[in-house]
Amino acid sequence: MKLGFSAEDEAFRAEAADWLQGQMAGEFRDIVGIPNLVSKVERRKEWERQLAAHQWSCIGWPVEWGGRDATLAQQVIFAEEYARAGAPNRINHIGVELAGPTILAFGTQEQKARYLPGIAGGTQIWCQGYSEPNAGSDLANVKTKAHLEGNEWVVTGQKVWTSLAHFSDYIFVVARSEEGSKGPKGLSFLLMAMDQPGIEVRPIRQMNGEAEFNETFLDEARCPADAMLGERGQGWGVAMALLGFERGVSTLAQQMQFRNELDAVIEAARANGKANDPVTRQKIARAEIGLNLMRYGALRMLSNADAAGLDGAALTYKIQWATWRRDLGELAMEVLGQAGEIAAGDAYEWTLLPNTFLFSRSDTIYGGTNQIQRNLIAERGLGLPREPRGNS
Repeated sequence: MKLGFSAEDEAFRAEAADWLQGQMAGEFRDIVGIPNLVSKVERRKEWERQLAAHQWSCIGWPVEWGGRDATLAQQVIFAEEYARAGAPNRINHIGVELAGPTILAFGTQEQKARYLPGIAGGTQIWCQGYSEPNAGSDLANVKTKAHLEGNEWVVTGQKVWTSLAHFSDYIFVVARSEEGSKGPKGLSFLLMAMDQPGIEVRPIRQMNGEAEFNETFLDEARCPADAMLGERGQGWGVAMALLGFERGVSTLAQQMQFRNELDAVIEAARANGKANDPVTRQKIARAEIGLNLMRYGALRMLSNADAAGLDGAALTYKIQWATWRRDLGELAMEVLGQAGEIAAGDAYEWTLLPNTFLFSRSDTIYGGTNQIQRNLIAERGLGLPREPRGNS
């Protein structure tokens, strides 16, 4: 497997790195290395618009929709350099990496013209309306209902774990549009504005003190009839395609963030002498090996375009990184010792490594629990008999 890049790609890397490092050392130095998604929201919205103004927001998109038609290699490079420069997590990553590619794949020309410029321009933030209280990992069990009333869809139900919903402009919602349908049949995929009387957002405070996640209540919330992506009752296919985009190029940026976290663990171990402990050194070495294995697996997954996200690397990637990062968080606290258990000041704001420990507890739950991931590997990857399901 060839892992190198061409001279043209390396020139692109130099351009991207120069611009990103310049921004992080200059106008946007105040948002370097923020370890969460909810601090300095307005500044990070400005950063989204700055990326868009210089055509760095969604480089893999077609030029006509605000992208650069960047190759896969260039997208990988930009993701790596973005994280290497210390740029903050994208608060519009759901719009750029999930909603946008899905609209590009399934949307009509009118829908593309309506939604894509706002995403590409950094002026419209998106969130995801998938999970419900009784339909987290079992997405096909959603109960939120949608019915047509004139030229509008009317939606009633509850979504949960809707990241960043409290400052998002749009939400894509999986809702049951066919009365009496069960499982994946009869679902539709709707694009809805958040700023309307029928939507209420309630933040869910997490154990790290942040409130990235939310409950979202829809009480006869509305969207135009032509705001449905794909065919009526066929939203399951759109929803699954979106999850395929979630395993896309963004995985490389995620790994660079992991790289930054592991480097911080190593730096802390050197500073307090833990690096001289052979057990700690062995754990750091194991983390280093695991991170490299993830990188090679992700590159193989991205290069296998014909596998439609169902090859072994794609099926195993979520459980791989979630378990790795949970273990890294535990290692971070081992290295920090009791000092890592104390937050400075009264604001309950944790630095990078304690925040990694606390937040990584959720990594093995959201986006499909580790248990569900094992089912997917068994059924889709190994062809084992399906687990009995009540709605099948």
